[in-house]
Amino acid sequence: MDDLDKALVALLIADARQPLATLARKLKVARTTVQSRLERLEATGAIVGYTLKLGAEAARPLIRASVLVSIEPRNQAAILTRLRTLPEVERAFTTSGRFDLLLQVAAPTTEQLDSVLDGIGALPGVKSSESLIHLTTRIDRVA
Repeated sequence: MDDLDKALVALLIADARQPLATLARKLKVARTTVQSRLERLEATGAIVGYTLKLGAEAARPLIRASVLVSIEPRNQAAILTRLRTLPEVERAFTTSGRFDLLLQVAAPTTEQLDSVLDGIGALPGVKSSESLIHLTTRIDRVA
């Protein structure tokens, strides 16, 4: 990405709904230049999508947890297949160190979250899990 691409991405991070003409005016380039840059950034995977971030008023209140999971060798694929069926599992990361997976889990109530955490711990091939309930967000840079 060159400086123009970086400037375009910065403008989109600030407001992804800006019309091409507005982006072109701010970047001092032709609208067709912005359009071709966007198409290239999307085609190369630099931009993989556009999203919406709800404010606290509109967002459904969810209780989130990070779940550290240790699994038995050669069970990762089967466990990930099962985790994909759980709508409460928002993200799954492989990790290095003591734990094999880091999950981000969300549920509307503590009872539902507890049930999901119990279910994850009971999956065949899961050796152990440790849950960290998210309390207060201090920094949020994710769009």
